[in-house]
Amino acid sequence: MKLRPCVALLISILLGLLTAASGQSRPTPSAPVNPDLRAGIRSLDLVPVWSGHPVGFALLTHGDRQFVAFYAADRRMTIAQRTLGQRKWSYTTLPSIVGWDSHNGIAMALDHDGFLHVSGNMHASPLVYFRSTRPFDAASLQRIPSMTGQHEKSVTYPVFSYAPDGVLLFQYRSGSSGAGDTYRNRYDERTKTWHALTDQPLFFGGKRMNAYPLDPVRGPDGWYHQVWVWRDTPMAETNHDLSYARSRDLIHWETVAGVPLTLPLTIDTHGLVVDPSPPGGGLLNGTQAVGFDAFGNLAISYLKYDVAGNTQLYFARWQSGRWALQQSSNWNYRWDFHGGGSLVNEIHIGPLRASGGKLTIAISHKVYGSGVWEVDPATMRLMGKLTAEATADDGGEDLAGASASGLVDRFASDSAGLRADGVTYRLTWKTLPQNRDQPRPEGAPPPSMLRLVLAK
Repeated sequence: MKLRPCVALLISILLGLLTAASGQSRPTPSAPVNPDLRAGIRSLDLVPVWSGHPVGFALLTHGDRQFVAFYAADRRMTIAQRTLGQRKWSYTTLPSIVGWDSHNGIAMALDHDGFLHVSGNMHASPLVYFRSTRPFDAASLQRIPSMTGQHEKSVTYPVFSYAPDGVLLFQYRSGSSGAGDTYRNRYDERTKTWHALTDQPLFFGGKRMNAYPLDPVRGPDGWYHQVWVWRDTPMAETNHDLSYARSRDLIHWETVAGVPLTLPLTIDTHGLVVDPSPPGGGLLNGTQAVGFDAFGNLAISYLKYDVAGNTQLYFARWQSGRWALQQSSNWNYRWDFHGGGSLVNEIHIGPLRASGGKLTIAISHKVYGSGVWEVDPATMRLMGKLTAEATADDGGEDLAGASASGLVDRFASDSAGLRADGVTYRLTWKTLPQNRDQPRPEGAPPPSMLRLVLAK
């Protein structure tokens, strides 16, 4: 017998109510349980590490495998590896020893086949690059003498990333501060060889200057947003001209107005400058961030001097066909940086974030402390401080948290980011502040413990 539609609907509703009442409703899929949480692991100590000066460590979690790259107490580049849920680490020591140079951070990545790639301990020095011969096995890392064999004699700032198609990329500067070019290579997993991503470098400074780019950030609009400043000499005060370009594939680039660009990008390329701040204007490489407002619009946060000569936070947003530059802070403090070598970081700013109906930015300031501030969406001015926590994920250090011994807390975030199980990992350790890349007459303090911390 064929039921009328209204009768069939009524029967369906009644059956649904009976099923729910009997506890037989369809189960809701739950997030996977993290193996470390299942084992009761909230933090793990690794080994004591070099604490004479800050230098970048790397953390990479992939599935249930975890890798940490660091400089041990004897300054040797070391890779630790474990399986999530287990407390025991295995260690591989690589033939590379760090000096007193804070530029010599370590970069690490996995390709699609699970082979580990490690590069680091370079400041205008020949390429240092290792690749494993077995998947997910740091003990099989071997030194590879070159990638493409071109522009690899004076390398700094290694960065691994992934192209939109998931292929492994490697970025570095060839040359030196004030005279260098930026290249990106693409890895061929089938042949296990590297090739230049583009025929020309991304940035060309030649003997005149060099670009200091941030890592490109893929926005909610699908574009890769690239921000950088130029520097004329090794002296920090010669940074100038905050600049911007965007790309869909990291190969073809255009201006913010949509005008196609030809590589390499230079100081003379039209349409790139966001803020034409001159040398001595308070721009410093690495003190910018790419963020987005509540509508997904690009907002570049950066530092420079105001008309009174104090260091202030600014935001740059593309509005009505031009860059709108808005001063956000009103600090009575000047970060009067100058000279060469790694500087003691006095102010760090994170990206603009939109969450919970508010715009926020994380800041670490030598005078005004660390925390997260609310930003007025109309004026882009700083409002009240929402939290007073150290900005580990945004700053890499707690600028206001130096101990009585002079040691500063250092942090490194997991390159894998937030996992499906909702857990994030980070590294913590302590070092003395930067020292212009020079040895300290008094030597180094005792090593500090490198610790892995979980957050959920």
